[in-house]
Amino acid sequence: MSDSKNKILNDEAELTLEEKWEKATIANNFIFYKVMRNNPDVCKELLEILMQIKIDHIEMHSEEVIEIDYGKKGVQLDVYAVGDEKGYNLEMQASDTYELPERARYYQGILDVQELNSGDEYRNLKDSYVIFICVQDIFKKNLAKYTFENLCVEDPAIKLKDRAYKYFFIAENYDKILDERQKAFLKLVMSNESTDSFGSRISKLVEDAKHNTQWRKQFMELERQMAYKFREGKAEGRNEKAEEDAIALLAEGDSPEKISRCLKMPLEKVLELKERIPVKEE
Repeated sequence: MSDSKNKILNDEAELTLEEKWEKATIANNFIFYKVMRNNPDVCKELLEILMQIKIDHIEMHSEEVIEIDYGKKGVQLDVYAVGDEKGYNLEMQASDTYELPERARYYQGILDVQELNSGDEYRNLKDSYVIFICVQDIFKKNLAKYTFENLCVEDPAIKLKDRAYKYFFIAENYDKILDERQKAFLKLVMSNESTDSFGSRISKLVEDAKHNTQWRKQFMELERQMAYKFREGKAEGRNEKAEEDAIALLAEGDSPEKISRCLKMPLEKVLELKERIPVKEE
């Protein structure tokens, strides 16, 4: 990651919750979610711009969280919209989580499950489009748009024709895309600069969203939850590292009492870890 991007991430980390809310743009997935779900006509126009097709109408899915089955991982989608023969999942992604291809695969499978009822034929599945709008180039190939569909490895000219498509639009590479409306939207995501009427409309909706006190409260609570999970994860990581160090020292022959003192770990825990070390045969 470049120094400038590191600086942006560091600056954001130092902002208060109020400052984060005030500085949020359409690139913030919470703002994106609120603007799109509450303005279906804007969502429809954005889909038309990104997909370069004319859409007759869309219906926003009523469920924010899709649960599959007890004990299975559900998903919270930014935007899930359906037309007569097509289904769209539209996601804003400000950072690379290093799992977006797998997420796209999982989302597509879940959307297909949502579309078919018992007794339906598989051919009744809608064309499925999972679309990620990314700030960073997660594939590092300097493209503004990456499109994926299933092809035959032995002969790529043969398409599976399962009607499942994945798109990744890259905001930081907006100047490399040819379509002017796509370029204008990606530039808005990247720099918060409106260069056409659609971008200006979105910017106005973003400002309106930030005057909604209920949404502000929801944003603050979500940020607090995320910060708590992050701290919890860091603490868990430190505990795992301490356990690894303790096991290594035990294997070297250091006494549990010494390890307990040096690593500030309860002696009972060190003794428990000692039981995991295989006894060396004489």
